[in-house]
Amino acid sequence: MIEKVIIKNFKSIESLSLNVDKDINILVGDNEQGKSTILEAINLALTAILNKRSIHNELSPYIFNRKTVSTYLSLLRDKKNIEPPKILIEVYFQEHDVVANLKGTNNSLREDTWGISLSIELDEEFKEEYIEYIKNPDEITNIPIEYYTVKWYSFAFSPLTLRSNPVNCVLIDATEGKAWNGTERYISNIIGNTLNLKQKVALNVNYRDLKESFSSINAIQDINTSLSSKTGEISDKGLSISLDVSQKSGWESHLTAYLDEIPFNLIGKGEQNSIKLKLSLETNLEDMHVILIEEPETHLSYTSMSRLVKQISDKCQGRQLLITTHSTYVLNKLGLDHVIFLNDGNTMTLKDLEKDTYNYFKKLPGYDTLRLILSEKAILVEGPSDELIVQKAYIQKYGRLPIEDGIDVITIRGLSFKRYLEIADKLLKVVIVITDNDGNIEKNITNKYGDKYLNHPSININFDDDENYQTLEPQLVKVNGVEFLNKILGVDFSTEEELIKYMTSPSKKNECAMQLFDSEEILQIPEYIANAI
Repeated sequence: MIEKVIIKNFKSIESLSLNVDKDINILVGDNEQGKSTILEAINLALTAILNKRSIHNELSPYIFNRKTVSTYLSLLRDKKNIEPPKILIEVYFQEHDVVANLKGTNNSLREDTWGISLSIELDEEFKEEYIEYIKNPDEITNIPIEYYTVKWYSFAFSPLTLRSNPVNCVLIDATEGKAWNGTERYISNIIGNTLNLKQKVALNVNYRDLKESFSSINAIQDINTSLSSKTGEISDKGLSISLDVSQKSGWESHLTAYLDEIPFNLIGKGEQNSIKLKLSLETNLEDMHVILIEEPETHLSYTSMSRLVKQISDKCQGRQLLITTHSTYVLNKLGLDHVIFLNDGNTMTLKDLEKDTYNYFKKLPGYDTLRLILSEKAILVEGPSDELIVQKAYIQKYGRLPIEDGIDVITIRGLSFKRYLEIADKLLKVVIVITDNDGNIEKNITNKYGDKYLNHPSININFDDDENYQTLEPQLVKVNGVEFLNKILGVDFSTEEELIKYMTSPSKKNECAMQLFDSEEILQIPEYIANAI
């Protein structure tokens, strides 16, 4: 089982050290946070394959981290002495007989442990050519990948091949046009493993006879007569059409699956993805140690997803599983204990949180937790009425909803603000808190959030310092006036106290907020909310 993965300068990841559990790992994060890159990197280190081809055939300057490349080119142009960028992927294993021969210190941590290292770096044989190449740095626009080589070694300094690597890994992405091991290969494998030599020969002969008989069809003969009459116009040789009967075009490439007599590629996308994923597991599972799955929930309903996730979990018992997902259902089905949150190169699990916070999120459905993680930025508010007024303030300023800019407004109940902020702190997630002072700033703001969150680099606490206006509704009355709010709400109160009592009553609180949100009138926004926006 993999214990840790170190990735440097590969695609979207500049530098990452990730500890993984020995059974299930669920990678969660916003788009472009490196979830898929982590799976690709692990698969690359364990198979030397990228995009289904040998990495030797996939070398490109565009698999290097763009920030690293930009820094390299900038320093070159400043005449600084800099080493050419290097991709490094290291996979550290737990002790086991399977990986006994991989133990050594050939790793960046210089630990005497079990593992595999794959690097893409400057080939020393081209050192002189490289030095000559960089003499004109202003003309260089990318990494000279032609001078690079791939080094695939165990931590014991032994070069690796697919045959000598003892750890088997499969990457399954059912969202591709074809899975890594699709239906055609699966069917061919079944036939290949079932038929004896004579049966295979008979199949080939009859398949070729079937194709050759195509030319005897009357309509095809008419077409070929017409084509042959054009000899000399198109070619000096006789032109005709038929099916390919060469050895390279055999039955293996023409068989397809049918479901209830409907060709596989014509059934629903959800069913296609589910079947491709399960067929890939069936084909590869027996000898696999590490299973990597990309977003298994794609195109699936909750009921179909439930069945699929249970089958994945059952099938992969005793193997290490890494899954990427955006689905709260997958999180809750496989367990929040297994989730690894990613944000801008920072990672965390719920186990990294304080015990009380950990227990809170363990009991909480994963939806709001995932909303915080998947948002580019988040605004935390105390209730539905606060959420509506914040949305109104954002629309008035920017002409669109916050979610259109990747900003999620999340209602947090009770005393749970600090629990969410603990996650935001560990991931350096940009989070804005909009909260009431409840008539006591020292107790409800200063003591509650303390210096840690009141002076945090990515977390901002917004509140009003007038303790006479303790919550949202009094603040709205204060800045908009009784007459203006009476007009929007369709009421006729004469004092602030009467209007506030009406707006804060349990039966009217959310209704009033909705009326203010729906109104075409320009609402004056309390300063602490305006500052947050």
